[in-house]
Amino acid sequence: MTVSISRRISFEVLRRVEAESAYASDLLHAELGESVKAADAALATELTMGVLRWRRLLDSLLERHLKKPVERLDLPVALALRMGAYQLRFLKRIPPRAAVNESVELVKSARKASAAALVNAVLRRVADEAGSPAEKFLPAGIAPAERLATLHSHPTWIVERWLARFGEAQTTTLLEADNRTPRLSCAVNDAGRRDEIEAELEKQGLKIESGLLLKAAFSVSGGSVARTQAFRSGRIAIQDEASQMVPLLLGVREGDRVLDLCAAPGGKTPTLLRAAGREGITIAADRHFHRVRAMQAQFKRLGLANAHLVVLDATRPLPFRDSFDRILVDAPCSGTGTLARHPEIRWRLRAEQLSEFHQLQCALLRSAVAHLAPGGTLVYSTCSIEPEENEAVVAETMQSAAAIRRAPAIELAALLQPHLSPKANATALFAYDGYFRTSPAIHHTDGFFAAVLQKK
Repeated sequence: MTVSISRRISFEVLRRVEAESAYASDLLHAELGESVKAADAALATELTMGVLRWRRLLDSLLERHLKKPVERLDLPVALALRMGAYQLRFLKRIPPRAAVNESVELVKSARKASAAALVNAVLRRVADEAGSPAEKFLPAGIAPAERLATLHSHPTWIVERWLARFGEAQTTTLLEADNRTPRLSCAVNDAGRRDEIEAELEKQGLKIESGLLLKAAFSVSGGSVARTQAFRSGRIAIQDEASQMVPLLLGVREGDRVLDLCAAPGGKTPTLLRAAGREGITIAADRHFHRVRAMQAQFKRLGLANAHLVVLDATRPLPFRDSFDRILVDAPCSGTGTLARHPEIRWRLRAEQLSEFHQLQCALLRSAVAHLAPGGTLVYSTCSIEPEENEAVVAETMQSAAAIRRAPAIELAALLQPHLSPKANATALFAYDGYFRTSPAIHHTDGFFAAVLQKK
């Protein structure tokens, strides 16, 4: 028996995610070329992301029939077991026999034939239990945080944090959102050709739905948008709606001097470039040369020739003589607002890293504030929902920057509203404290935070 191409691709992607700390979405994009049939690409994606999202629960169910934790098994054996268990519990359209047999073949093809009998026996037992609720198999007297963390497949420390901040009901809703397949949102780079672009995509078999928040956004399902000519030619870009909104908060005007301080991978820079126009100056900076090169290639695909690309360490004093009218600091962060899109993050992130990110983010924001022109605007943003990376960074920076004030939420809502779809309310995107926030549970986007600062 041979292993299907979808399972082979998923197995290899999962292996590299574990062994190389790679991101599954990037690997799948590289692996799922035009030679892979759409059905195979869909199953490979479902298996990969499903195993990553539900890893903890899968391991809990598997370990009922193992003598040691799944993580202590050889990696190929652990992956084959998780893939088999995911199919048995979550993919009812796949016959149990196929899920078990192909998992056995996976370990054989990975030169772990000695484990084939183990994989076969364990998965057959998991198959017998697949119709029962997972909660039935939890130990008696399990702590509330541990129970939620196991059933919703998150690290306990994250669940404990969220329970303390949000309470059980809101935390459960957020955990459920993290385990749903996120919308694949796109931005139209030429608004005047939107109808034409959507018709072209639908002709290629893709299903198009209007954006939930933005006029210029739409979501795609039923195929790979990255294979389309509209994407390759730069007429559309793949970008979450919350991410699309962040650069709009800067209110860039024609002729502005604009700095995108942590620009890579370059998703927000095009909005700034188009708004500043040919009379403006837009600098896109990043610390890593290879990421700047990748941005250069992306901007070329999008037909944007007026970006100035710079490699720099933004935690140190910036090498610019002049100040900037608009600065975006889309800071590196924990990514806890993107656990649905990047489920591997939940298994890599450690609690102590939040303070490390905080120190980095404060250094970046201090560097940016020093180059903001009087009357200028700065947006600090993350795709994190943790206060150490958000409100605490802004508060600490403002303590040492007397000339900086936060922009009134009512002004920001008025700035954003023209870009929103008729049913979306800009005011609702600004919390009681005036910060911009989106939530996977409420808005069905990534979880973003943004603070808009102005220099007097």
